[in-house]
Amino acid sequence: MTILVVEKTAKNMDSLCGMLQHTYPESKLLSYSSSPKALAAAREEPVDIAFIGDKLPEIDGLLLGRYLKDLYPKINIIMMSRMKETAFEAMNLRASGCILLPPEEKAVTDEMKELRHPIGAKDEKRVFAQTFGNFELFADGLPVVFKYSKTKEIVAVLINNKGAQTSNGEIIASLWEDEGDPKVKASYLSNLRQDLQNTLSDLKLNDIIIKQRGSMAIAAERIECDLFEWLKKKKASRYQYLGDYMNQYSWAEYVHAELDEISYLEEDE
Repeated sequence: MTILVVEKTAKNMDSLCGMLQHTYPESKLLSYSSSPKALAAAREEPVDIAFIGDKLPEIDGLLLGRYLKDLYPKINIIMMSRMKETAFEAMNLRASGCILLPPEEKAVTDEMKELRHPIGAKDEKRVFAQTFGNFELFADGLPVVFKYSKTKEIVAVLINNKGAQTSNGEIIASLWEDEGDPKVKASYLSNLRQDLQNTLSDLKLNDIIIKQRGSMAIAAERIECDLFEWLKKKKASRYQYLGDYMNQYSWAEYVHAELDEISYLEEDE
């Protein structure tokens, strides 16, 4: 469980973070006094619960809440305010709840017990990645259309790496191998990454890519994928490997050989 706290007053921030760390020691806690920094962090890592102060500089708390709901429709937002009137605005935001500042432990624990969206609820995943045969990415049952064909290939590389962070250099090596000027390829990759971000933002699917400085990864737990399920369940999987894997990409041949070996061993058991 990842909890985001955004509050401009250091005393309130320290008090709330202390309560959360004590009561939920296994959770990951992110805290910021800057709303733009908090939003940037949320774009990098999926957030389950966000405690947001209403009077924030740069981006107002309610507006920040709307941005976070665009990123993660099932996020639990708990607004924090010095005025009871904010509760009405929180209702319009469809927030999970609202507490008064300074935070009191009972109010915090009560809201955590009554979250609007249960943590860990298994919602139907909107994205399906088909790797057996030709690679294809689907959102809500329809193929995702990118501006550039190599943008889809980037997603294929990330899925091929099964959730591991993949550096820009590794992506470039897969997409172009040893061909072309490295500076030109780096510039082209920047355009592809922007296309990826724009396309997923339009579909409200930002959370399926985890970005770090100079690398990216697929959020494996947030998508359905025939490869991931087959590797986990083998013969019990609803998807079965029949000897074809990302056929349109030559760099996939190495994993293709591994899958052949796994499949052969499974048949002998």
